Amino acid sequence: MTKQFSKYNLMGKLADSDNYFLINPLSGNADILSPEKAREIDESRFTDVEEYEEKGYLVDPREEAQAYQRAYLDFTDRREESEIQIFFVPHYSCNFNCSYCYQDQYENIKGSDAKKTIDAFYEYIETEFAGKQKYLTLFGGEPLLPSPGVKEQVSYFLKKSKEKNLDVAVVTNGYHLSEYLDILKEASIREIQVTLDGTEKIHDARRRLNDGSGTFHTIVSGINNALAGGFPVNLRVVVDKENIKGLVDLARFAKTEGWTGNPLFKTQIGRNYELHHCQAKAASLFDRAGLYEKLYQSIQEYPEIMEFHRPAFSISRFLFDNGELPDPLFDSCPGCKTEWAFDYTGSIYSCTATVGKKDEELGTFYPEITQREDTIEKWEDRDVTSIPECRDCASQLLCGGGCAAVAKNSNGKILSPDCRPVKDLLSLGISYYFEKEKHNE
Repeated sequence: MTKQFSKYNLMGKLADSDNYFLINPLSGNADILSPEKAREIDESRFTDVEEYEEKGYLVDPREEAQAYQRAYLDFTDRREESEIQIFFVPHYSCNFNCSYCYQDQYENIKGSDAKKTIDAFYEYIETEFAGKQKYLTLFGGEPLLPSPGVKEQVSYFLKKSKEKNLDVAVVTNGYHLSEYLDILKEASIREIQVTLDGTEKIHDARRRLNDGSGTFHTIVSGINNALAGGFPVNLRVVVDKENIKGLVDLARFAKTEGWTGNPLFKTQIGRNYELHHCQAKAASLFDRAGLYEKLYQSIQEYPEIMEFHRPAFSISRFLFDNGELPDPLFDSCPGCKTEWAFDYTGSIYSCTATVGKKDEELGTFYPEITQREDTIEKWEDRDVTSIPECRDCASQLLCGGGCAAVAKNSNGKILSPDCRPVKDLLSLGISYYFEKEKHNE
Protein backbone atom coordinates (compact mmCIF):
# COMPACT_ATOMS: atom_id res chain seq x y z
CA MET A 1 0.00 0.00 0.00
CA THR A 2 1.23 3.51 -0.83
CA LYS A 3 2.45 5.31 2.26
CA GLN A 4 0.71 8.54 3.25
CA PHE A 5 1.74 11.62 5.16
CA SER A 6 0.83 10.85 8.78
CA LYS A 7 -2.31 12.53 10.12
CA TYR A 8 -0.34 13.31 13.30
CA ASN A 9 2.47 15.19 11.59
CA LEU A 10 2.76 18.81 12.64
CA MET A 11 4.83 21.10 10.46
CA GLY A 12 5.36 24.82 10.78
CA LYS A 13 7.84 27.62 10.25
CA LEU A 14 10.11 28.54 13.11
CA ALA A 15 9.79 32.03 14.52
CA ASP A 16 12.46 34.43 13.22
CA SER A 17 13.98 31.72 11.05
CA ASP A 18 13.89 30.37 7.52
CA ASN A 19 13.72 26.83 8.88
CA TYR A 20 10.71 24.65 9.70
CA PHE A 21 9.90 21.99 12.25
CA LEU A 22 8.34 18.60 11.62
CA ILE A 23 7.04 16.65 14.63
CA ASN A 24 5.11 13.43 14.99
CA PRO A 25 4.11 12.78 18.63
CA LEU A 26 2.81 9.29 17.82
CA SER A 27 6.08 8.03 16.38
CA GLY A 28 8.11 10.20 18.75
CA ASN A 29 10.21 11.96 16.13
CA ALA A 30 11.07 15.60 15.54
CA ASP A 31 13.24 17.37 12.96
CA ILE A 32 14.23 20.84 11.90
CA LEU A 33 13.89 21.18 8.14
CA SER A 34 15.53 23.51 5.69
CA PRO A 35 13.19 25.60 3.52
CA GLU A 36 13.95 23.27 0.62
CA LYS A 37 12.95 20.15 2.56
CA ALA A 38 9.79 21.83 3.81
CA ARG A 39 8.88 22.78 0.24
CA GLU A 40 9.33 19.17 -0.86
CA ILE A 41 6.85 18.05 1.79
CA ASP A 42 4.37 20.79 0.84
CA GLU A 43 4.55 19.55 -2.73
CA SER A 44 4.37 15.87 -1.66
CA ARG A 45 7.83 15.23 -3.11
CA PHE A 46 9.55 12.91 -0.63
CA THR A 47 13.17 12.52 -1.66
CA ASP A 48 14.02 10.92 1.70
CA VAL A 49 11.24 8.33 1.63
CA GLU A 50 13.10 5.67 3.60
CA GLU A 51 14.00 8.11 6.38
CA TYR A 52 10.47 9.53 6.53
CA GLU A 53 9.00 6.04 6.75
CA GLU A 54 11.45 5.04 9.48
CA LYS A 55 10.51 8.13 11.51
CA GLY A 56 6.77 7.66 11.05
CA TYR A 57 6.20 10.72 8.88
CA LEU A 58 5.10 8.48 5.99
CA VAL A 59 2.84 5.64 7.09
CA ASP A 60 0.44 2.91 6.16
CA PRO A 61 -2.82 4.31 7.65
CA ARG A 62 -3.89 0.89 8.93
CA GLU A 63 -0.57 0.37 10.72
CA GLU A 64 -0.76 3.88 12.11
CA ALA A 65 -4.26 3.24 13.47
CA GLN A 66 -2.92 0.16 15.25
CA ALA A 67 0.00 2.17 16.65
CA TYR A 68 -2.44 4.81 17.86
CA GLN A 69 -4.52 2.21 19.66
CA ARG A 70 -1.45 0.68 21.32
CA ALA A 71 -0.27 4.11 22.44
CA TYR A 72 -3.72 4.89 23.82
CA LEU A 73 -3.81 1.69 25.85
CA ASP A 74 -0.32 2.43 27.18
CA PHE A 75 -1.46 5.94 28.14
CA THR A 76 -4.55 4.72 30.01
CA ASP A 77 -2.46 2.07 31.79
CA ARG A 78 0.05 4.70 32.92
CA ARG A 79 -2.72 7.03 34.02
CA GLU A 80 -4.33 4.25 36.02
CA GLU A 81 -1.06 3.87 37.91
CA SER A 82 -0.46 7.62 38.27
CA GLU A 83 -0.44 9.43 41.58
CA ILE A 84 -3.69 11.20 42.44
CA GLN A 85 -3.70 14.79 43.70
CA ILE A 86 -6.53 15.35 46.18
CA PHE A 87 -7.42 18.94 47.08
CA PHE A 88 -9.13 19.93 50.30
CA VAL A 89 -10.64 23.38 50.89
CA PRO A 90 -11.11 24.15 54.62
CA HIS A 91 -13.03 27.36 53.75
CA TYR A 92 -13.41 29.94 50.98
CA SER A 93 -12.55 32.93 53.15
CA CYS A 94 -9.61 35.07 52.10
CA ASN A 95 -7.74 38.02 53.55
CA PHE A 96 -6.85 39.32 50.06
CA ASN A 97 -8.76 41.43 47.57
CA CYS A 98 -6.99 40.43 44.35
CA SER A 99 -7.91 42.31 41.20
CA TYR A 100 -8.52 39.10 39.24
CA CYS A 101 -10.03 36.71 41.79
CA TYR A 102 -12.33 34.12 40.19
CA GLN A 103 -13.74 33.04 43.58
CA ASP A 104 -15.01 36.49 44.56
CA GLN A 105 -18.62 35.43 43.99
CA TYR A 106 -18.38 32.25 46.07
CA GLU A 107 -20.44 32.02 49.23
CA ASN A 108 -18.63 30.98 52.39
CA ILE A 109 -21.43 28.80 53.73
CA LYS A 110 -21.35 27.78 57.36
CA GLY A 111 -19.99 24.26 57.50
CA SER A 112 -20.42 21.33 59.83
CA ASP A 113 -18.09 20.41 62.65
CA ALA A 114 -14.60 20.79 61.15
CA LYS A 115 -13.05 17.72 62.79
CA LYS A 116 -15.96 15.47 61.82
CA THR A 117 -15.74 16.70 58.22
CA ILE A 118 -11.98 16.12 58.10
CA ASP A 119 -12.40 12.64 59.59
CA ALA A 120 -15.06 11.86 56.98
CA PHE A 121 -12.76 13.17 54.22
CA TYR A 122 -9.94 10.84 55.27
CA GLU A 123 -12.31 7.89 55.59
CA TYR A 124 -13.70 8.57 52.11
CA ILE A 125 -10.36 8.84 50.31
CA GLU A 126 -8.98 5.83 52.16
CA THR A 127 -11.86 3.76 50.81
CA GLU A 128 -12.44 5.38 47.41
CA PHE A 129 -8.74 5.56 46.46
CA ALA A 130 -7.57 2.42 48.23
CA GLY A 131 -4.31 1.11 46.79
CA LYS A 132 -3.69 4.31 44.82
CA GLN A 133 -0.64 6.51 45.18
CA LYS A 134 -1.91 9.90 46.30
CA TYR A 135 -1.06 13.16 47.99
CA LEU A 136 -3.09 16.02 49.42
CA THR A 137 -3.18 19.73 48.67
CA LEU A 138 -4.60 22.39 50.98
CA PHE A 139 -6.43 24.94 48.86
CA GLY A 140 -8.79 27.87 49.35
CA GLY A 141 -9.84 30.67 49.56
CA GLU A 142 -6.77 31.19 51.66
CA PRO A 143 -6.17 28.08 53.79
CA LEU A 144 -3.60 29.71 56.11
CA LEU A 145 -5.64 32.38 57.86
CA PRO A 146 -4.43 33.62 61.28
CA SER A 147 -7.45 32.88 63.48
CA PRO A 148 -7.00 30.27 66.26
CA GLY A 149 -9.91 28.25 64.84
CA VAL A 150 -8.38 27.96 61.38
CA LYS A 151 -4.96 27.13 62.81
CA GLU A 152 -6.52 24.37 64.89
CA GLN A 153 -8.33 23.04 61.83
CA VAL A 154 -5.20 23.04 59.67
CA SER A 155 -3.17 21.46 62.44
CA TYR A 156 -5.72 18.67 62.78
CA PHE A 157 -5.77 18.12 59.01
CA LEU A 158 -1.98 17.83 58.94
CA LYS A 159 -1.91 15.53 61.95
CA LYS A 160 -4.30 13.17 60.14
CA SER A 161 -2.16 13.33 56.98
CA LYS A 162 0.83 12.21 59.01
CA GLU A 163 -1.15 9.34 60.49
CA LYS A 164 -2.14 8.25 56.98
CA ASN A 165 1.41 8.70 55.66
CA LEU A 166 0.30 11.18 52.99
CA ASP A 167 2.35 14.08 51.66
CA VAL A 168 0.73 17.51 51.64
CA ALA A 169 1.18 20.49 49.32
CA VAL A 170 -0.12 23.92 50.29
CA VAL A 171 -1.45 26.62 47.97
CA THR A 172 -1.32 29.92 49.85
CA ASN A 173 -1.06 33.64 49.20
CA GLY A 174 1.85 33.52 51.64
CA TYR A 175 0.84 36.40 53.88
CA HIS A 176 0.68 34.32 57.08
CA LEU A 177 3.14 31.67 55.93
CA SER A 178 5.83 32.53 58.48
CA GLU A 179 3.53 32.01 61.45
CA TYR A 180 2.36 28.67 60.02
CA LEU A 181 5.79 27.11 59.49
CA ASP A 182 5.86 25.40 62.91
CA ILE A 183 2.42 23.92 62.20
CA LEU A 184 3.50 22.78 58.73
CA LYS A 185 6.41 20.93 60.31
CA GLU A 186 3.81 18.53 61.72
CA ALA A 187 3.39 17.01 58.25
CA SER A 188 5.38 15.81 55.26
CA ILE A 189 5.17 18.94 53.09
CA ARG A 190 5.81 18.31 49.42
CA GLU A 191 5.80 21.98 48.43
CA ILE A 192 4.34 25.36 49.28
CA GLN A 193 2.95 27.32 46.34
CA VAL A 194 3.05 31.09 46.81
CA THR A 195 2.08 33.82 44.34
CA LEU A 196 4.07 36.98 43.59
CA ASP A 197 2.94 38.99 40.59
CA GLY A 198 5.99 41.23 40.37
CA THR A 199 8.13 43.44 42.53
CA GLU A 200 6.56 45.58 45.23
CA LYS A 201 4.70 48.26 43.25
CA ILE A 202 3.24 45.86 40.68
CA HIS A 203 2.40 43.11 43.13
CA ASP A 204 0.74 45.38 45.67
CA ALA A 205 -1.47 46.92 42.98
CA ARG A 206 -2.86 43.45 42.17
CA ARG A 207 -2.70 41.40 45.36
CA ARG A 208 -3.55 43.49 48.40
CA LEU A 209 -5.27 42.88 51.71
CA ASN A 210 -8.99 43.47 52.09
CA ASP A 211 -8.20 46.81 53.73
CA GLY A 212 -6.08 47.85 50.74
CA SER A 213 -2.70 47.36 52.41
CA GLY A 214 0.26 46.00 50.49
CA THR A 215 1.41 42.40 50.91
CA PHE A 216 4.72 42.12 49.05
CA HIS A 217 7.26 42.39 51.86
CA THR A 218 5.37 40.07 54.19
CA ILE A 219 5.13 37.43 51.46
CA VAL A 220 8.83 37.76 50.63
CA SER A 221 9.67 37.27 54.30
CA GLY A 222 7.48 34.15 54.35
CA ILE A 223 9.23 32.71 51.30
CA ASN A 224 12.64 33.35 52.82
CA ASN A 225 11.63 31.76 56.12
CA ALA A 226 10.12 28.75 54.36
CA LEU A 227 13.26 28.14 52.29
CA ALA A 228 15.43 28.58 55.38
CA GLY A 229 13.24 26.02 57.13
CA GLY A 230 13.81 23.46 54.38
CA PHE A 231 10.39 23.73 52.74
CA PRO A 232 10.24 23.51 48.92
CA VAL A 233 8.67 26.68 47.47
CA ASN A 234 6.89 26.86 44.11
CA LEU A 235 6.60 30.54 43.19
CA ARG A 236 3.68 31.29 40.89
CA VAL A 237 3.40 34.47 38.83
CA VAL A 238 -0.04 35.26 37.41
CA VAL A 239 0.58 37.31 34.29
CA ASP A 240 -1.41 39.51 31.97
CA LYS A 241 -0.69 42.61 29.91
CA GLU A 242 -0.57 44.79 33.03
CA ASN A 243 2.38 43.07 34.71
CA ILE A 244 4.28 41.12 32.04
CA LYS A 245 6.86 43.88 31.59
CA GLY A 246 7.79 43.55 35.26
CA LEU A 247 8.80 39.90 34.93
CA VAL A 248 12.46 40.77 34.40
CA ASP A 249 12.51 42.89 37.58
CA LEU A 250 10.97 40.01 39.53
CA ALA A 251 13.58 37.66 38.06
CA ARG A 252 16.35 40.00 39.17
CA PHE A 253 14.80 40.33 42.61
CA ALA A 254 14.58 36.54 42.99
CA LYS A 255 18.24 36.22 42.07
CA THR A 256 19.22 38.92 44.57
CA GLU A 257 17.27 37.12 47.30
CA GLY A 258 19.15 33.93 46.49
CA TRP A 259 16.01 32.07 45.44
CA THR A 260 17.04 31.09 41.92
CA GLY A 261 20.17 29.39 43.22
CA ASN A 262 18.27 27.41 45.87
CA PRO A 263 17.42 23.81 44.86
CA LEU A 264 14.23 24.06 46.96
CA PHE A 265 12.92 26.89 44.77
CA LYS A 266 11.05 26.58 41.47
CA THR A 267 8.65 28.74 39.47
CA GLN A 268 5.58 28.58 37.32
CA ILE A 269 3.84 31.20 35.23
CA GLY A 270 0.05 31.19 35.27
CA ARG A 271 -2.00 32.98 32.66
CA ASN A 272 -4.69 35.26 34.04
CA TYR A 273 -7.85 34.28 32.17
CA GLU A 274 -11.63 34.27 32.49
CA LEU A 275 -12.71 31.13 34.30
CA HIS A 276 -16.19 31.51 35.75
CA HIS A 277 -17.19 35.12 35.05
CA CYS A 278 -16.00 38.10 33.07
CA GLN A 279 -13.25 40.15 34.63
CA ALA A 280 -13.46 43.91 34.85
CA LYS A 281 -10.23 44.22 32.89
CA ALA A 282 -10.77 41.51 30.26
CA ALA A 283 -8.84 43.61 27.71
CA SER A 284 -5.68 43.06 29.75
CA LEU A 285 -5.82 39.27 29.36
CA PHE A 286 -3.54 37.33 27.04
CA ASP A 287 -4.70 34.39 25.02
CA ARG A 288 -2.28 31.48 25.35
CA ALA A 289 -0.40 32.19 22.11
CA GLY A 290 -0.15 35.88 22.93
CA LEU A 291 1.35 35.18 26.34
CA TYR A 292 4.04 32.89 24.96
CA GLU A 293 4.84 35.26 22.13
CA LYS A 294 5.46 37.96 24.73
CA LEU A 295 7.59 35.59 26.81
CA TYR A 296 9.57 34.69 23.69
CA GLN A 297 10.30 38.37 23.08
CA SER A 298 11.06 39.06 26.74
CA ILE A 299 13.59 36.28 27.25
CA GLN A 300 15.51 37.38 24.17
CA GLU A 301 15.60 40.96 25.40
CA TYR A 302 16.33 39.95 28.99
CA PRO A 303 18.08 36.53 29.04
CA GLU A 304 18.27 36.63 32.86
CA ILE A 305 14.57 35.73 32.94
CA MET A 306 15.65 32.20 32.02
CA GLU A 307 17.44 31.85 35.36
CA PHE A 308 14.06 32.48 37.00
CA HIS A 309 11.72 30.65 34.64
CA ARG A 310 12.19 28.54 31.50
CA PRO A 311 8.94 28.54 29.49
CA ALA A 312 7.69 25.18 28.22
CA PHE A 313 6.41 26.33 24.79
CA SER A 314 4.29 23.15 24.58
CA ILE A 315 6.84 20.28 24.46
CA SER A 316 9.77 22.39 23.17
CA ARG A 317 11.62 22.63 26.50
CA PHE A 318 11.04 18.94 27.22
CA LEU A 319 12.48 18.02 23.82
CA PHE A 320 15.50 20.26 24.39
CA ASP A 321 16.17 18.97 27.90
CA ASN A 322 15.58 15.27 27.21
CA GLY A 323 16.50 14.82 23.57
CA GLU A 324 13.22 13.06 22.89
CA LEU A 325 9.50 13.75 22.78
CA PRO A 326 7.20 12.99 25.71
CA ASP A 327 4.70 10.18 25.32
CA PRO A 328 1.57 11.03 23.29
CA LEU A 329 -0.89 13.06 25.35
CA PHE A 330 -4.40 11.68 24.90
CA ASP A 331 -5.78 13.69 27.80
CA SER A 332 -4.53 16.91 29.43
CA CYS A 333 -7.41 17.20 31.90
CA PRO A 334 -6.80 15.41 35.22
CA GLY A 335 -10.32 16.00 36.57
CA CYS A 336 -11.88 12.82 38.05
CA LYS A 337 -8.86 10.80 36.94
CA THR A 338 -5.73 11.99 38.68
CA GLU A 339 -7.28 14.98 40.44
CA TRP A 340 -10.25 15.41 42.77
CA ALA A 341 -11.33 18.26 45.04
CA PHE A 342 -13.26 18.29 48.32
CA ASP A 343 -14.42 21.10 50.58
CA TYR A 344 -15.47 21.75 54.16
CA THR A 345 -19.20 21.54 53.27
CA GLY A 346 -18.79 17.83 52.49
CA SER A 347 -18.99 18.32 48.71
CA ILE A 348 -16.96 16.58 46.01
CA TYR A 349 -15.72 18.26 42.81
CA SER A 350 -13.64 17.31 39.80
CA CYS A 351 -10.74 19.75 40.20
CA THR A 352 -9.56 23.16 41.43
CA ALA A 353 -11.28 24.93 38.53
CA THR A 354 -14.71 23.70 39.68
CA VAL A 355 -14.35 23.36 43.45
CA GLY A 356 -16.82 25.60 45.26
CA LYS A 357 -18.68 26.55 42.09
CA LYS A 358 -22.44 26.20 42.37
CA ASP A 359 -23.94 23.28 40.44
CA GLU A 360 -20.52 21.70 39.83
CA GLU A 361 -20.79 19.30 42.77
CA LEU A 362 -20.25 15.66 41.86
CA GLY A 363 -21.53 14.32 45.16
CA THR A 364 -20.91 14.43 48.89
CA PHE A 365 -18.63 12.65 51.35
CA TYR A 366 -20.31 14.09 54.46
CA PRO A 367 -22.72 13.82 56.22
CA GLU A 368 -23.60 11.07 53.73
CA ILE A 369 -21.89 9.65 50.67
CA THR A 370 -23.53 10.43 47.34
CA GLN A 371 -22.24 10.49 43.76
CA ARG A 372 -23.58 11.94 40.51
CA GLU A 373 -22.40 8.93 38.57
CA ASP A 374 -23.50 10.10 35.10
CA THR A 375 -21.56 13.36 35.38
CA ILE A 376 -18.51 11.68 36.91
CA GLU A 377 -18.52 9.22 34.01
CA LYS A 378 -18.38 12.08 31.50
CA TRP A 379 -15.36 13.55 33.27
CA GLU A 380 -13.69 10.14 33.42
CA ASP A 381 -14.37 9.39 29.74
CA ARG A 382 -13.16 12.76 28.44
CA ASP A 383 -10.07 12.54 26.26
CA VAL A 384 -9.23 13.15 22.61
CA THR A 385 -10.98 9.93 21.58
CA SER A 386 -14.32 11.07 23.04
CA ILE A 387 -14.27 14.73 21.95
CA PRO A 388 -15.60 14.86 18.38
CA GLU A 389 -13.61 17.96 17.43
CA CYS A 390 -10.33 16.32 18.50
CA ARG A 391 -10.53 13.12 16.51
CA ASP A 392 -9.14 14.47 13.23
CA CYS A 393 -6.98 17.23 14.71
CA ALA A 394 -3.26 16.87 13.98
CA SER A 395 -2.44 18.57 17.29
CA GLN A 396 -4.46 16.22 19.47
CA LEU A 397 -1.54 14.22 20.88
CA LEU A 398 0.24 17.36 22.07
CA CYS A 399 -2.87 19.28 23.15
CA GLY A 400 -4.79 16.50 24.88
CA GLY A 401 -8.11 18.32 24.53
CA GLY A 402 -7.23 21.05 27.05
CA CYS A 403 -9.12 21.85 30.25
CA ALA A 404 -12.59 20.36 30.63
CA ALA A 405 -13.73 23.08 33.03
CA VAL A 406 -12.78 25.83 30.57
CA ALA A 407 -14.36 23.86 27.71
CA LYS A 408 -17.60 23.45 29.64
CA ASN A 409 -17.60 27.11 30.62
CA SER A 410 -17.08 28.13 26.98
CA ASN A 411 -19.10 25.51 25.13
CA GLY A 412 -21.65 24.30 27.66
CA LYS A 413 -20.47 20.68 27.72
CA ILE A 414 -17.64 18.62 29.15
CA LEU A 415 -17.05 16.64 25.95
CA SER A 416 -15.82 19.63 23.99
CA PRO A 417 -12.32 20.99 23.38
CA ASP A 418 -10.30 23.73 25.03
CA CYS A 419 -7.94 24.07 22.08
CA ARG A 420 -4.27 24.87 22.60
CA PRO A 421 -2.25 26.78 19.96
CA VAL A 422 0.29 23.99 19.73
CA LYS A 423 1.85 24.93 16.38
CA ASP A 424 2.30 28.55 17.45
CA LEU A 425 4.02 27.49 20.68
CA LEU A 426 6.27 25.02 18.88
CA SER A 427 7.26 27.69 16.38
CA LEU A 428 8.41 29.92 19.23
CA GLY A 429 9.87 27.26 21.49
CA ILE A 430 11.85 25.22 18.99
CA SER A 431 13.21 28.43 17.51
CA TYR A 432 14.34 29.62 20.92
CA TYR A 433 15.72 26.43 22.43
CA PHE A 434 17.23 24.85 19.32
CA GLU A 435 18.39 27.88 17.37
CA LYS A 436 18.73 30.95 19.57
CA GLU A 437 19.68 29.39 22.91
CA LYS A 438 21.97 26.84 21.29
CA HIS A 439 23.63 29.64 19.33
CA ASN A 440 24.19 31.57 22.58
CA GLU A 441 25.88 28.70 24.41
